[in-house]
Amino acid sequence: MWSLETLGRVRLSKHFYMRDFLYSEIGNFHEKQNLPDNPNLAIETGQALCKTLLDPLEETFGRVAVRSGYRSPSLNRFGNENRLNCARNDNPLECHIWDRGEGDARIAGASIVIPWFADQYDAGRDWRDLAWWMHDHLDYSEIWFFPKLCAFNLVWRPIPHKRIDSYIAPRGCLLRPGAEPAENQHRRRTRYADFPPFKGIAYP
Repeated sequence: MWSLETLGRVRLSKHFYMRDFLYSEIGNFHEKQNLPDNPNLAIETGQALCKTLLDPLEETFGRVAVRSGYRSPSLNRFGNENRLNCARNDNPLECHIWDRGEGDARIAGASIVIPWFADQYDAGRDWRDLAWWMHDHLDYSEIWFFPKLCAFNLVWRPIPHKRIDSYIAPRGCLLRPGAEPAENQHRRRTRYADFPPFKGIAYP
């Protein structure tokens, strides 16, 4: 039997605990609980998200700020029904509900900000510099960029889709699943030549 205290203490990876993803502004304001229906599955997919995607980002760029992490099905449904920027629970792109699906249908995502890059973005840097860096270094499934703070949804799936979209100009789809990048590797590397060296983590 899981308690909230026990669940929050679960370590998902080197840098992240489950508690980092349970806070919800929607839940806090509207007094709605944000607890998984299936804690074991939420932990399993959360570990994959953190180890595969978030830990390398934190190792490379420093602190990663989580803007929106896990959402329970009931909380996400409430957010969608009240037009609080939550997709429908049955939307295949809804990545915040970690405790659903089996096998290759599993999904976990979070809306995050990288302060190191956000400062440069505020000074006018192109969001595509970070997008292409992630494409070339991370085994992501989907990435969605947003104008405020250059926050983005970063998604893990067992079989990645490799899709990048943005609400920042130029808006739209930067890369579709199965497509080749519009910019060649040399051009992409030139964009992020001043980024810190990539630091991944080798897990046993």
